[in-house]
Amino acid sequence: MTDLLRVFVCTSEAVPFAKTGGLADVCGALPRALAQMGCDVRLVLPGYRTIDRGKFGFRSIGQAEVPLGADRVTVQFYESRLPDSPVPAYLIANDHSFDRQGLYGEGGRDYPDNLERFTIFGRGTLALLRHLDWAPQVVHCQDWQTGLLPVWLRVEPRDRVLAEAGTLFTVHNLAYQGLFPADRLPLTGLGAELFTPRGIEFYGKINFLKGGLVYADLLSTVSEQYAREIQTAEFGCGLEGVLRERADALVGILNGVDYGAWDPSNDPLIPARYTPDDLAGKVVCKEQLQRSLGLTVAPRIPLIGMITRLADQKGLDLVAPTIETILGRGAQFALLGSGDPAYHTLFREMGARQKGRASVTLGFDDALAHRIEAGADMFLMPSRYEPSGLNQLYSLRYGTIPIVRRTGGLADTIVDAAPDALDRGAANGFVFEPYTPEALLGAVTRALTAFQQPAAWRRLQSNGMRQDFSWKRSAARYIDAYRRVIGGRSQGARRV
Repeated sequence: MTDLLRVFVCTSEAVPFAKTGGLADVCGALPRALAQMGCDVRLVLPGYRTIDRGKFGFRSIGQAEVPLGADRVTVQFYESRLPDSPVPAYLIANDHSFDRQGLYGEGGRDYPDNLERFTIFGRGTLALLRHLDWAPQVVHCQDWQTGLLPVWLRVEPRDRVLAEAGTLFTVHNLAYQGLFPADRLPLTGLGAELFTPRGIEFYGKINFLKGGLVYADLLSTVSEQYAREIQTAEFGCGLEGVLRERADALVGILNGVDYGAWDPSNDPLIPARYTPDDLAGKVVCKEQLQRSLGLTVAPRIPLIGMITRLADQKGLDLVAPTIETILGRGAQFALLGSGDPAYHTLFREMGARQKGRASVTLGFDDALAHRIEAGADMFLMPSRYEPSGLNQLYSLRYGTIPIVRRTGGLADTIVDAAPDALDRGAANGFVFEPYTPEALLGAVTRALTAFQQPAAWRRLQSNGMRQDFSWKRSAARYIDAYRRVIGGRSQGARRV
């Protein structure tokens, strides 16, 4: 590619620097994939306290003053590289805003000044571009924390560096919108004329995410199914009308998998390696997982894994009333996650009652996550909604058969083991649709039955392990989206 696409990826988190969820995985992997395909891509995120600047080689490259309402705030710029890549990575540092233990909050509560914090980050991002004297063709904004960037770029005067920059705004989870009181609007530098239902107003509050939806040149979300779902009242979180109005400028691009980190043939975090042609290592991984978690060690007992945030969105309200029935049908269960304290108590007590059959680990442990993916026979994802999902894709590569609800990215990636799909060689999991405990139990029961048929189970494993959900495929679609932004082929965003 001789005409290098210049792309600036703006995010509130990215692996390996800072992570609370899947957004970080995407923003750590996508820039690498884009660079491998010939893009001039750069990455920026806030300079959180939790980022070890020495470890990652960040060096100071200057500072600037940015507006916060009538005041001016100093931000510092730091530069390094995304590890194992040529991608420049930048931090926007401001100790008052980002020298804290959490990214967005602590103790289950958001920081009350998140509007100020992410206004400073956004303003700092624009100031960094001027400092670098590097002109992006596309500013790729991620989720609500960057939602005002497309607004500023559309309604405020541009200088030479930003004169040609178009915007792509990606929604990773529509439920998180960045809502703030109306009286704080002046801090953003935006006028009252934008605080309307056609602009960034949402039921009397400022809505950062809506700013991105209304003002970006092009919109994307993280699966084709989720792009359709968020235009409905059930999944639109009050913004379905905005999304339907901009449907021609909305594309769904499924997240990819970093197979450098998630591949059982070379995973250093699992006790034995294996491939689709030789699954002996998976047997070892299961035995070691059972032993380490205090489960009965037996290769023919089906082991169901689940790595998740403990929240209703992830289907825990379906798992809670059915898990002991599932265990009673001869399965084992390994849960890793954290979230709602009520679920902490519920599953901790269940684990105590079901010693040898169930293991519950509250918190997050990356090495254990890899070991569960490798050692489990099945992986449970009964989500109420799932914009893209990554664990079902990890599970496919690890020969761990997903059991999922048909929603979002789960619908786009998992093909139910119905007879016709099995005959075509397309089946790779078990799918249910009604959001009920009974439907979940039915899908798990079908999986447990299939597990007792080794030849058919082996075909399911092979189908999944040979599928390609690499970032190369997803990055190619993002490049198409960037070219659409640059070419002005979208309808564009509305002026207010």
